[in-house]
Amino acid sequence: MVSQGPLTGLRFVELAGIGPCPFAAMVLADLGAQGLRIENPEGVHALGSLNHDITRRGREVRQIDIRSDDGRAELLSLVTETDLLIEGFRPGVLERRGLGPQILLEQNPALVIGRMTGWGQDGPWARTAGHDLTYLAVAGILAHIGRRGAPPTPPQNLVADYGGGAMLLLVGVLAALWESQRTGVGQVVDAAMVDGCALLSAFVRGLHASGAWSLEAGVNLLDSGAPFYDVYRTKDDRWLAIAPLEPKFFAEFVVLAGIDQSWCTAQYDQSQWPALREAIATTIVRRTRDDWARVFEGTDACVAPVLTMIEAAEHPHLVARGTFVTADGITQPAAAPRFLRRDSGDARGT
Repeated sequence: MVSQGPLTGLRFVELAGIGPCPFAAMVLADLGAQGLRIENPEGVHALGSLNHDITRRGREVRQIDIRSDDGRAELLSLVTETDLLIEGFRPGVLERRGLGPQILLEQNPALVIGRMTGWGQDGPWARTAGHDLTYLAVAGILAHIGRRGAPPTPPQNLVADYGGGAMLLLVGVLAALWESQRTGVGQVVDAAMVDGCALLSAFVRGLHASGAWSLEAGVNLLDSGAPFYDVYRTKDDRWLAIAPLEPKFFAEFVVLAGIDQSWCTAQYDQSQWPALREAIATTIVRRTRDDWARVFEGTDACVAPVLTMIEAAEHPHLVARGTFVTADGITQPAAAPRFLRRDSGDARGT
């Protein structure tokens, strides 16, 4: 991987774990930071082969047993030469190893310490185990992901681990680094997945407060309740994503799909949604996914084929942008976001 450069000169140490921390460290490295990943010599728990773990890319890996006196001393030495340390242990683990924030900041007063947990550094559940699904459940997110009458649907590990976890950790440590570089004073960032998930729900909570969002899943505008914001089966048993929320986009969709244009005046009449859903479904199932993709390509109808991860890497738009790259024989997402050079306007990427 070729880093994009804005964080060139930033040095960080990652204490290896699973979930959000490796992802956050990958993003830092993708953006140019010089990273050192410290793994326990006994190995790192992984759901698959470490050789295929894309989130380990872009930084040096060193085996250090921080439970030993020698390992502890080595980490303390490394801390004096770094800007940032990120870790994802349960609260109290580093303290028991003589590596708590107070000791680390004595070594380097400008150090930023990013602490990633599920429940946070305090609170009655702080030291209990959990995973993405656990935090989503308690944060009031999982109850609202799913179709009407169906059980809540686990959204992979994208929301708590990566959205509410890694991304909020990154925002926190970069904000703390900005202050540290101006003042010379480091600090501890307490990033909790349950907090991040709660933050991600701000928009929907606002809709609910205004009376525009029901607590029942699968009946709302953005959760498959609206027939014009859903996925539909095609003739070849694949899927088409349809999302023309705005009336002008819906009108374009109706014309291109060949649906009765009288629906344009009834789009937001919820009493008509079951009939509209039937009209869309019976139309979409008549052609294959790729046939429909050609019909809607280049239009504002907000329609797209539902692609597998293999197909996505071959999509012409993503190929043109270099959204995926192949490194070490593995097709993987390229670094993001892109950065533009002010002197040329050219996007700088991988």
